[in-house]
Amino acid sequence: MRTVVLYARSPEWRAVVERADELMASPGFRVLKSEARTRAGFIDVPGAGPAFIKRVEISSWSRGVYARIRGSRVARSLAGAAMLKAHGIAHPEPLAAMDSYKAGAIRASYLVSRALINADSLSRFMLGPGEIKGRNVRRRKQISDTVAAQIRRLHESGLYTRDLQETNIMVEDDKSGGFNMYFIDLEDFRHAANVSWDRRIRNLVHLDRSIGRFLCRAARLDFFYSYLGQRPDRAGARKMIAEVKAARDSIDRRKRRSAPATERVVAPLAGGTR
Repeated sequence: MRTVVLYARSPEWRAVVERADELMASPGFRVLKSEARTRAGFIDVPGAGPAFIKRVEISSWSRGVYARIRGSRVARSLAGAAMLKAHGIAHPEPLAAMDSYKAGAIRASYLVSRALINADSLSRFMLGPGEIKGRNVRRRKQISDTVAAQIRRLHESGLYTRDLQETNIMVEDDKSGGFNMYFIDLEDFRHAANVSWDRRIRNLVHLDRSIGRFLCRAARLDFFYSYLGQRPDRAGARKMIAEVKAARDSIDRRKRRSAPATERVVAPLAGGTR
């Protein structure tokens, strides 16, 4: 296969991405995710510290040709990282990226990024081992408020993502007793002159669908109010919940059409305003 390095922060990181397959097969590679076409995990790079490596394979030649025209996943991830960096929004720093070609089509993409060693996905961080930390209501609300504020900042910067779910949000403790939040999986970030209310609602509904399995309806409503920066009056709350429900119903219908036997729907916010 022919390889094309799209980005390398330094010659050393270029060497790392060019040896990605070798490193991912080595005993020092700590696997975080291993699925049919995606493999990801951590590797300690001598002299540079831990890095995160992700390889995504493309299922067919035709999809690879489409990816070449549209831009590979790592090319879009680099673009997303540049958008976030321009607005000072936290994300893992890309260190190197490479596409692998065969017969004129992209067949695999590789991304090396700075490892977030102390961070974890939103649900695992919030709940903790055995879900013990999730019982701390004050801590849970502080995390929820941090995430809501960062998503509001994202939207106010003219950015949004087509894949906002809790597994794409990483959180860690900071030295001041608060929390740091990072956006990951950057390929679906987009820029708009103004992020419309409809786009904002759809982002929030996508996230609500994934946090509903570990946050009750009252906590999820509180998250929406934190995003708004204030709790609306009763009429305003009812209007917002109606808009959320309409967006959620639309997304649920689309999900059911694409995966009718497997889609799990979390109870919606509708039903009151506390």
